[in-house]
Amino acid sequence: MLGGGTLVAVNVYASATEGSSDQQTGQTAQVLSAPTVYCPDVGSRLTSVPDAARADVDDELAQLDQQIAAAYQQLKEQAAAIQQDPGAADGAILAPLKEKRSQSLQRIADAIGRAGDRPQGLDDLAACTLRSSDQGSGGQSASPQDSGAPSQGASASASAGTGSGGQGGNGPVAADYADITGVQPNAATPAERSGGSTGTFSSSCGVNANGLFNSDNVIVAPGVSNGAHHFHDYIGNQSNNAFASDDDLAKADTSCADRGDKSTYYWPVLRLQNGKQERDADKPGGGTEGNAGQIVTAKQVTLTFEGNPTSKVTEMPRLLRIITGDAKSFVNGPANANASWSCTGFEDRQLKDKYPLCPKGSEVVRTFRFQSCWDGRNIDSANHRTHVAFEAADGSCPAGFEAIPQLVQRIVYAVDAPSLADGGRTVPLFAVDSFPEQLHKPVTDHGDFINVFDEDLMRKMVDCINSGRTCGAGAGEQPPSQSAEPDPSESATPQDPPSDTASPVTEPSDTAAPADPPAETGSADPSEPATEPSEPATEPTATKNGSDSSGGTGLPHVYTSASPKKSSGTGGVISKPTDRPETQAPADAQSPAGAAPAGQETPPGTAPQTEPQAVQGDLAETGAHLWPAVFGGLLLAAGFVLLWRTRWRSS
Repeated sequence: MLGGGTLVAVNVYASATEGSSDQQTGQTAQVLSAPTVYCPDVGSRLTSVPDAARADVDDELAQLDQQIAAAYQQLKEQAAAIQQDPGAADGAILAPLKEKRSQSLQRIADAIGRAGDRPQGLDDLAACTLRSSDQGSGGQSASPQDSGAPSQGASASASAGTGSGGQGGNGPVAADYADITGVQPNAATPAERSGGSTGTFSSSCGVNANGLFNSDNVIVAPGVSNGAHHFHDYIGNQSNNAFASDDDLAKADTSCADRGDKSTYYWPVLRLQNGKQERDADKPGGGTEGNAGQIVTAKQVTLTFEGNPTSKVTEMPRLLRIITGDAKSFVNGPANANASWSCTGFEDRQLKDKYPLCPKGSEVVRTFRFQSCWDGRNIDSANHRTHVAFEAADGSCPAGFEAIPQLVQRIVYAVDAPSLADGGRTVPLFAVDSFPEQLHKPVTDHGDFINVFDEDLMRKMVDCINSGRTCGAGAGEQPPSQSAEPDPSESATPQDPPSDTASPVTEPSDTAAPADPPAETGSADPSEPATEPSEPATEPTATKNGSDSSGGTGLPHVYTSASPKKSSGTGGVISKPTDRPETQAPADAQSPAGAAPAGQETPPGTAPQTEPQAVQGDLAETGAHLWPAVFGGLLLAAGFVLLWRTRWRSS
């Protein structure tokens, strides 16, 4: 009787829980598979803007970003009606948006025309379209390329062209991942020549353990809240938001060990598609634009400035702005894509358009190699690209450009290879934040840098690099050996880890927290505390793994830095540093998805950073899975009969 009753109870509960998971997946797909708004990028077409027109052009580019942000919000509010009738978006959203963009483009052309040659063809950029975020439905693709086309080392999973569409309903999919062990070595380094600069200078600025995030981009969209439409990690300068002036950046605090480095380094956050809600779940730049799931804090971040193989390097100008990669490359094409993905122990193998599936014992590595040739005059350009360029394959700079220290960012994450066979339900998918129509593709990854080094420290950097020395606050931090690969006998199949695989590690345990977290300036919301993974004691120095030879070489007019003007609208949040107890080890893999790690504490008096998105199960939907309960019922009935007969005989 006891055995049968227990079997009934356990099976009923398990079936209800399983139904809950299925129901949650179905609801996510139904609610979040609406299309997104795609508009042609105007800034990238403006390769040269006269100085006299720069302020007006910047204002209008900011207006264009605000218009798109408002369209995203309208699309969200009218999602149900548009899913039933996609044509309804034309009159309600796309037509008014086109009219506003046409007016802004006209004013841009007028401003440039008053100071120089009037640009042609801007009117062609006014119209926007809806892009389907449901790749599995046969809807309009958001890319001119075949997003499911395999690249070298593509996943061997039978479901390579399919996937859950991600927690936000707009990616990633299984085809966005590749087994790093199947990729052939492809990283190369230009041969060093006589007269080159072989030194390195490192800056140690932490891992954003204090949780400084926002969805602004002061380089591309100054003065516009949520100008990036996705969240960024920030290290270094602690006053970086859309409204930060050059003076604000110069006076700001820094997370860097050397206080002379107040530069700002930022990149899109990496998230686990694990069903948890971050504090931006219902905010622009976050969940309202398809960027959902738990933000992962890097285990290590290394910032290394390297020399040039063919020449000495010159000092970077103060407040130089550099963007590497293209946040819209899934739609624009891969010409400016520049992020590389790999795994520790396999960094001679770099992926551009796939996330890596790392074997057990190996960790995800994300690398940005910034442009290292400068036109000698400008700290920015109209499209934020043509004032800098990449060195050629032999290390030389284009004519008219001079070599500057090359920033190499190496970011390491302790995340497990997702289980692609079940859409990441066993081990969650991971992906970078992106614009909604970019579908979280790895090719859209990008990094941003503003040089706010003290002039004395910049001179020391250049002298160190040109003299072939190793210097800087992070100079003693060495990377792990790249020659030793993890033991294959200890690794699980990356595409489909077993059910008892440990949950993805998002926070290093038992590591020392930063001794003196910098006080944050700028906008902050104390009601939204950050969960701060502790910073590891060491950060490896990046290895030099080749360089792309792309980027414009045109010479724009001399620009000063943009002066952002505050504009209305809601944007991303910058979290305020909070005291936090030491983090605990991750929970066992058998913990239900969305549950907090076992033993993890929450600071008293504060709301937790993540909340599980639970949906109750429905027993009416689980009848097909209740056969063990039927057997248990028979055992229970047999027990009653046996008890009755025993009592009858004894009487």
